[in-house]
Amino acid sequence: MKNFKIKKQNPILFFMMSVVLVVFLTAAQTSKWSAPDAAKKVANPVASDANSIAEGKKIYVSDCQKCHGKKGLGDGPNASELDNPLEALNSAGMKAQTDGELFWKISEGKKPMPSAKKTLSETQRWQVLDYIRTLAK
Repeated sequence: MKNFKIKKQNPILFFMMSVVLVVFLTAAQTSKWSAPDAAKKVANPVASDANSIAEGKKIYVSDCQKCHGKKGLGDGPNASELDNPLEALNSAGMKAQTDGELFWKISEGKKPMPSAKKTLSETQRWQVLDYIRTLAK
């Protein structure tokens, strides 16, 4: 086996690469999906009634349940294929978000969750939100 000699620049290079890796991993783990401040203030214009919730449930079952799961626990059949676990829709963090924040996230999406702007009307997106709120109770 060859003798391995550490050159003077190798420890410095190793240290610099380690710092970059730690910073990158820390940023990746702590990055939070936040809606813009303006979105946080948007109120839900759709009455959260039995009709809205029923319509939202239909959409949730067809479009969201495969990842978020039947009860919104992030345990749908496709959830295991995702790189990061999904936050449960009944978590304290989700409950603390305004309707405007969640509507913005549903509308914009974030990989792997697709944007719903092109596939759902504004009313339908609010209806999905109305249904999701029932999962948080």
